[in-house]
Amino acid sequence: MEKLQQDLFVPVGDGEQLYLKRVCGRRGGEPVLMVHGVMANGRTFYTESGKGLAHYLADAGYDVYVADLRGRGRSTPKISRASRHGQTETICEDLPALHAFIQRRSGSQKLHWIAHSWGGVHMTSCLVRFPEIAAEVASLVYFGTKRSVRVSNLNKLVEVDFMWNIASRWLIRACGYLPARRIRLGADDESDKSHLQSMLWAQPKPWVDSDDGFDYAAAARASRLPPALYFAAANDPCRGHPDDVRRFRDESGPHVSCLHLLSRRAGHLHDYNHVSLLTHPDAPRDHFPLALDWLAGRRDKVAENY
Repeated sequence: MEKLQQDLFVPVGDGEQLYLKRVCGRRGGEPVLMVHGVMANGRTFYTESGKGLAHYLADAGYDVYVADLRGRGRSTPKISRASRHGQTETICEDLPALHAFIQRRSGSQKLHWIAHSWGGVHMTSCLVRFPEIAAEVASLVYFGTKRSVRVSNLNKLVEVDFMWNIASRWLIRACGYLPARRIRLGADDESDKSHLQSMLWAQPKPWVDSDDGFDYAAAARASRLPPALYFAAANDPCRGHPDDVRRFRDESGPHVSCLHLLSRRAGHLHDYNHVSLLTHPDAPRDHFPLALDWLAGRRDKVAENY
């Protein structure tokens, strides 16, 4: 059966539109929401030629919706020096709006939420802040998601301490936003506020909202996330180091979870990195089936190995 593909838009904020790429393998199939990380957009999960995790899940019968967060990808308007939104808006406005939009279209079915990198921080923050939304989510699958970067190595010194914390702030002061796409630092741009808020959280500091002081760590301890699968890549020295992924899993409160390392030693085809764990041509026959098992509730087939 040919997949249904649609371009959809969800209104948020003051006249802004979030883009959703729908890839539906079966009408009535269980709905999936996918969210990208920083300096990225939804193309992390799909190609126009039919590759990527979104198409893989659609081929298995899921109804997949891939989001571009505010100003990224095909969402409008594009990020500029006039952009005032940050991760507080993503957590408190955008994710709830996307979830509600998909739920209405799917006949109030529970959703599965999937994220790459910092998108998982946004998702978990939303779910612990709004437990009524968490009750409508069947499962979570995160690829390379960490919050604070506590590992210490040369990659962290260059990519995080210098490029993200220092050089990026210089660029933002000059441009009014982070032009990551123009300077080939990432696939998409970041607003001043989104960069600053994520930079603060990536440091070993409390998981607290800088806008209103909401304590996400305390909320996580008092709540229970949906069952969550955390993929970590063996060749990911700082953007999603397995130790930092484990720390994020642990600070997200008590919940059914599994941390699975993608490495040759664990029997996988490659020692994947922060990007290739989603984009490698071998991923559909190597570890995407584990994500499928998790969504289908076959959690005994996914081993904790780190």
